[in-house]
Amino acid sequence: MKVSDLRGILQYVPRFREKIFIVAIDGDIVASENFGNILLDVAVLRSLSIKVILVHGASAQIRKLAAERPVPISNADGTGITDEPTLKLSIEAATQILNDVMQGLTSVDLRAAYANSIIAHPAGILGGIDFLYTGRVERVDTKALHLFLNEGIIPVIPPIGFDGEGKTFRVNSDSIAVEVAEAMRAMKVIFLSSIENLRIDGVEVRQLSIAETEDLLKKQKSGAAGYDFDPRLASKLEHAARACRQGVPRAHLLNGSVDEALLAEVFSNQGVGAMVFSNEYQQFRRVYKKDIRAVMALIRESVESDELVRRTRVDISAHLEDFWVIEVDRTLVGCVALHFYKNEGQAEMACLYVSKNHSGEGYGRKLMAYVEQLAAQKGVKEIFALSTQAFAYFQQKGGFQETTPDILPAGRREKYEQSGRNSKVLIKSVAPATASVPRLG
Repeated sequence: MKVSDLRGILQYVPRFREKIFIVAIDGDIVASENFGNILLDVAVLRSLSIKVILVHGASAQIRKLAAERPVPISNADGTGITDEPTLKLSIEAATQILNDVMQGLTSVDLRAAYANSIIAHPAGILGGIDFLYTGRVERVDTKALHLFLNEGIIPVIPPIGFDGEGKTFRVNSDSIAVEVAEAMRAMKVIFLSSIENLRIDGVEVRQLSIAETEDLLKKQKSGAAGYDFDPRLASKLEHAARACRQGVPRAHLLNGSVDEALLAEVFSNQGVGAMVFSNEYQQFRRVYKKDIRAVMALIRESVESDELVRRTRVDISAHLEDFWVIEVDRTLVGCVALHFYKNEGQAEMACLYVSKNHSGEGYGRKLMAYVEQLAAQKGVKEIFALSTQAFAYFQQKGGFQETTPDILPAGRREKYEQSGRNSKVLIKSVAPATASVPRLG
């Protein structure tokens, strides 16, 4: 691990301290070789004063028991009909998993307790069909869960619920995780399954807003080309979107078979899985004085390679109102400057840079589009840019065209000639503003 990696992790610690994370683990992950590593990751979270509630599934174990007996089952994951034989196998499987989880947590020096905190009611008759012993969460006993958490104990919740009369119901574990996350006002709900990461048209998707998630699910259900991903993943996305709709800031979908996936997702702004977010994950904003050091660190490598002009703290401070950044989960990942030449009706796009950790994710295009909106609002007719190495990017992604230094404002032309960089000069016409610039955070 590099020192810079550790610094990146430490920025999250104050933000997550004493917050509640719901970790929902599918039954097949509990049975996997990586389960012990996941519990070690949970131990790391607890060592950082993050409160964790574990919710586990049981469908893999129910199917295994059914095959060994053999006993025909009506449904394994708690979303279909649960007849009496299936309910008995569900209770047996959940009991065995609970024991495995408790042993595993104890082995990493964590205190845990079975949390009988799900008050359920029958799913009832749906579409004319009685779902028998399938249940839905009616209420979460938050008082009991808080008592455990305040004593440093990890509550473990099985996919089983009870009604007021003591009747037992099989409840889908992902639904439990969502309801617990809402009731406990959790900061995150994290789904760990054996499903591969979300890909659309071969491109891995890392973050989605609620609206984007719901649109994605509509396309998947309609059979749209390129959206034929695993139906199990669609179910996870539905639960993630519902969690965010109900007030949970972040819902994460991870391949629990990958070692360290949990920590890599939680403690990095690019993550390793798919994240659904309910509030603003990305934002454009002005650069403040406190950001100057971070901006200089961001562009340092590009300056050293002579791609960008060297700028001092004094240079940036003198033109602070011209600089903008794109922030991902409170981390600066890109910057750009827009210098205005009012008399000529021109503006210069400068210092465009995106962290290499986020290259290929479209942030450069977003930065260009954003400052173009700013320029339009100011009545700018043309934007120009100077580049020694990234001119092809400006042309292909930004719609710029190469021109001559003659178009530069007089003062800028003089600096251009004095620099000796022999940069290519690019220009783009700015369309009149048709909408206001989005309000910044």
